[in-house]
Amino acid sequence: MTKSDFKVKFWGTRGSYPVANKEFLKYGGNTSCVEVNAGNHRIILDGGTGIIGLGDKIYKEHISSAENVFDRTPMNIIVLLSHVHQDHIQGLNFFKPINVLTTKFSLFGYSGFDSNLGETLSELIYGKSFPINLYDITADCVIEDITESEIIIIDNEKEMPYVKRITDVEDIKPLKDEIIISFLKSNSHPNFGVMCFKISYKNKSVVYATDTECYSGGSKRLELFAKDTDLLIHDSQYTTEDYLSSVMPKQGFGHSTFYMAYNVAKSANAKKLAFFHFDPSYNDEKLTNIEKRFKNKSNKCFLAREGMEICI
Repeated sequence: MTKSDFKVKFWGTRGSYPVANKEFLKYGGNTSCVEVNAGNHRIILDGGTGIIGLGDKIYKEHISSAENVFDRTPMNIIVLLSHVHQDHIQGLNFFKPINVLTTKFSLFGYSGFDSNLGETLSELIYGKSFPINLYDITADCVIEDITESEIIIIDNEKEMPYVKRITDVEDIKPLKDEIIISFLKSNSHPNFGVMCFKISYKNKSVVYATDTECYSGGSKRLELFAKDTDLLIHDSQYTTEDYLSSVMPKQGFGHSTFYMAYNVAKSANAKKLAFFHFDPSYNDEKLTNIEKRFKNKSNKCFLAREGMEICI
């Protein structure tokens, strides 16, 4: 990395379903996927259709690293799933690195169902709806459920990330070059809630809060979770007009308005706010007008776009 060893790149910024036409080129049409590079580690947030292009890039780098298959640089992939709704998992089947024998693939997430995450994914995107089963993939694959009472630690001295239960406030503070991933469960998204993530590295942090809805008085738990973060990526699916529409209101759908996201960022004292998870009916013209409106309010906020990179 050139300027920073803590970077964020957006690969998919849409909610609900992907869109593909000329009116959606500026902000992109793929569903949720964000790449975070911290040190020498790549962490992927959600597996919407955006993960397909990211997988192609990672695979190409792997192929070009050496001619001999077993001399190539292994792909060590960490994916965090906020929840298992389609727009957050629909690209996983087509993520090329999971079909390579030498890949180490760690998937952490929250299913919300009686079955564990592996069983849930197997039912939703493999088996009956795909030519192979989940456990037919060739990568060295670990799928693990997480709770907000646990953290994931990524340590350069250990080959794989590991989960640790929080027993003290000091547990969530990185030591040296450790990466600490902590969690907050939001219950506002039907039917079983969603996990928000905080990635902390070298006294900086990124918070990812998609598919969350803020009601009157704000989201105090999220504001505390994101306090003083360097970058808050926050669900912004609707305009206030659509959210409160008398014809087809969106209240209770589990998504925020742009103003809700703005208020959370302001209360949390976030250094930057990325509006994220846009309604698929919002074209470039509409989103550009929204961005201009908020740029007039603060230079700390912007709309996420596919391909955008941010140094933390």
